[in-house]
This record gives sequence, structure tokens and C-alpha cells, in this order.
Amino acid sequence: MQYLRSALFNLVMWVSVLVYAPLALLTFPFPYARRYRFISRWARFHIWLLRTLCGLDYRVSGREHLPGGAAIVLAKHQSTWETLAFQSIFPAQTWVLKRELMWVPLFGWALALLKPIAIDRGAGRKAVEQVVSQGRERLDAGIWVTVFPEGTRVPPGTRRRWGIGGAMLAAETGYPVVPVAHNAGLYWPRRGFLKRPGTIEVVIGPVIESRGRTPDQIQKLAQEWVEGAMSSLERVGAADAPRRVSGRG
Repeated sequence: MQYLRSALFNLVMWVSVLVYAPLALLTFPFPYARRYRFISRWARFHIWLLRTLCGLDYRVSGREHLPGGAAIVLAKHQSTWETLAFQSIFPAQTWVLKRELMWVPLFGWALALLKPIAIDRGAGRKAVEQVVSQGRERLDAGIWVTVFPEGTRVPPGTRRRWGIGGAMLAAETGYPVVPVAHNAGLYWPRRGFLKRPGTIEVVIGPVIESRGRTPDQIQKLAQEWVEGAMSSLERVGAADAPRRVSGRG
């Protein structure tokens, strides 16, 4: 039955792109805040659908750490789930992502309206400079910037070298860093079809002040906190994954 529910979820997701993306393109003339409010409803709908159809919920702890102004989120990347759910958890935001996503018909065109920082991951220092220059523009406009430092979805229990772009952005601009850990990969795995019922745990860490710190110092603090939190989350989540736990994030 869970395979059937997961198949239905996937079907609704892709059909909804065909319907919603053209509507999203019509928001082009509006300010960013209004565009974001409309386009992010697509993500919010699918988080609701996951809970209703697949029994996959989430719970957030550490909301008290969120700063009042714009910030840089440095988060674990395990699943497609966090790219959807973060739009409900954090204020209006944009993302550092691979530029190939912008080439996807309809989906990529609608995504472009949210001002992502679309980089060539093979461009090295040039990509980092792009993250800093465009990230500064977004942050100064009050838009949060979400960075997945590992650069791609990483299976639970696996660690990958962090890219320096997010930490460099923080050091250059002085905006604070919000480290985030979660165990979504236990429920919606990378390239996985099945959405397992249960409750994804999202933990928001204490703000890391970037002023007066080097990129390496910022990165070390964020990575140590995230990976430390991940060790606990993956142990708890592995035991909890087969069970559905009610309650909204």
C-alpha cells in the first residue's frame, strides 16, 4: 500500500508542475515577496500531501534560534524533502543550486522567478565569487539564502566534503549563519521512490555570528554542529522510521 501511496504522490507532483508552473510564470511582474508567496504554495501543498497521503510528517526544534533579519542557512542535504519543507520552516528564501535545474521546462522557468543563485559546480573559484556577489544582493534585499554545503544529496550515515561558498558568503557580508540538521533521508531517500511513514526531525542550531571570523572558522563551527546533530538524529530516526508519529512541524 505504501508503494501505491508513493506512486500517487509522485504522479500528483509531476502533474501539478504542468498546472502550477504556467500560473507561477504569470507572477513575473510582481515584487519578489508576492511571487514567493504564490510559488511557495506549491511546496507547501506537497508537504501537506506527504502527511495526508504517505503518513510522512515533520517536527522542528530550535525555532527560537532564528534571527530577526536575513540569514544564511547551512543545512544537511539528504532528500528532495528539505527543498520543499524549508519553504514552510524559514522566511522567504532563495537557494544556491546547480544551474542545470534552470533548464528544466516549466519547472526551471518558474524556479528562476525566485532568484536562485544558479552555479556551474565545476567552475571552482568563479562559482564561489558568484555565490558571494549574488548572495549579498539577496541578503541585502531581506531574502534568506539557503546553502547545502555538500552540494548534492548525501545518503544517511554518509559524510561529504563541504564546499566553502556559504561560509565565504557569511564572512564577506557579515550576515549570521543558521546551521540545520535533519534526518529526511531515512524517510525519502536520495533517488528513492518509497516515502516511508514517520516523523522527520529538523533541528535548528544556535546562530553562528560571522563578523570577525574567517570562512574556515565559520565553516568549522557550522560543520561540527551539523554533523554532531546528525549522529543523534540518524540513530533516533532509524528506530522511528517504520512508525507514523502524528503532529505537525
